[in-house]
Amino acid sequence: MQPPTEALTLAVLLGTGVAIVVLLMASALLAAFGTATSTVSRSRLQSLAERGTTGAAQVLALVEDRERLVAAVLLGTTAANVLATALATGLCLRLLPHWGVAVAAIVMTLVITLLARQLPRAAVESNAEAAAIGLVRPIGPLVSVLAPVAGLFQGLAARLPVAARAEPEPDPRADLTERSPEAEERDAVLEALNLGERQVEEVMMHRRDIEMIDAEAPPDEILSQAIASPHTRLPIFRGEPENIVGVIHAKDLSRAVHAFVQDQRGAGALDGFDVMDVAMEPYFVPETTTLEEQLHEFLRRRAHFALVVDEYGALQGLVTLEDILEEIVGNITDEHDVETADGIERQPDGSVDVDGSVSIRELNRACDWNLPDEEANTIAGLVLHESQSIPNEGEVFSFHGFRFEVLGREHQRLTRLRVRRLT
Repeated sequence: MQPPTEALTLAVLLGTGVAIVVLLMASALLAAFGTATSTVSRSRLQSLAERGTTGAAQVLALVEDRERLVAAVLLGTTAANVLATALATGLCLRLLPHWGVAVAAIVMTLVITLLARQLPRAAVESNAEAAAIGLVRPIGPLVSVLAPVAGLFQGLAARLPVAARAEPEPDPRADLTERSPEAEERDAVLEALNLGERQVEEVMMHRRDIEMIDAEAPPDEILSQAIASPHTRLPIFRGEPENIVGVIHAKDLSRAVHAFVQDQRGAGALDGFDVMDVAMEPYFVPETTTLEEQLHEFLRRRAHFALVVDEYGALQGLVTLEDILEEIVGNITDEHDVETADGIERQPDGSVDVDGSVSIRELNRACDWNLPDEEANTIAGLVLHESQSIPNEGEVFSFHGFRFEVLGREHQRLTRLRVRRLT
């Protein structure tokens, strides 16, 4: 049987170890929650809360005051890390009297940096929305308790004399903004349109509808396809459509072909032509990029065309400068645009037959309707969302002042619908 003193010492050591682990776990969860809530979309949270998603309303309430939320998370992680380090130092001094402080400092620095800070943040960045909703139940009450304390510190900091606070660095854009009322007006318009909260995946053309050129096709076939296409820029793939190797501009192609034919007169003049010689490097963007960010990137790069990929690099669609501008000024048509969008057929009775893959935005513009696109991007997606099921062919639904009839279904996908406004 162990002496009482030794048993007590062992219990203290075990209790200290458990306390350190608990504090580090709390710090890691707070760091993960802070990262998730700093990147999650407020508009998306609003829609989830309206649909009754558990935890979404609680997260939305916390992110309404992001400054206080960040302060509370910072206070919690700092307090947990300091307490864990103090306990670890005491534990190491018991075990290693001469080296305890040094060992504790090195070990805790590594543990806090990697396990309690970097790993939790990296783990939630790819799916911030789910992480925020999943963590709000255990972490939300703690943040709510810390928020008033953090607010107290914020208030004290605000009352410090001006000289005691660090002078903020001058914003190099301030003078430009003051001298450019046009820039202020532009930013106000962008903010009013919520382009900072909408993502490119909401306006992009889906990959199913992208017209592409096969880099290995015969040159005359490539030229014929480019001439017949209503699009100015076409992605080039090699092997399979997922493998985009370039983007060709119709004008660049016609110039290159003309020059090549002039040099290689006679039959088979295009036999040695390689479309990749005039192709541009493809420009890829994440599907989570906001429309405002993408608009600025298009302007900065002087580009008009980007390919949209998901977090794994898989092609999802394409977005153009025109797509974003149409969100601001409405539909833009030119001499190459067809009168009715592909996949939309008007019927004599006023209804419209539409492919399920047609975006709500396209249908609204083609028919001057106002179907909501907050919860879905396509007509089929809207019907699936509202019906909360996968309807069979022939089923009819009415919502948002419209009647939807399912005309076609393949497996789990709605391929064709008939839509009519209810009067």
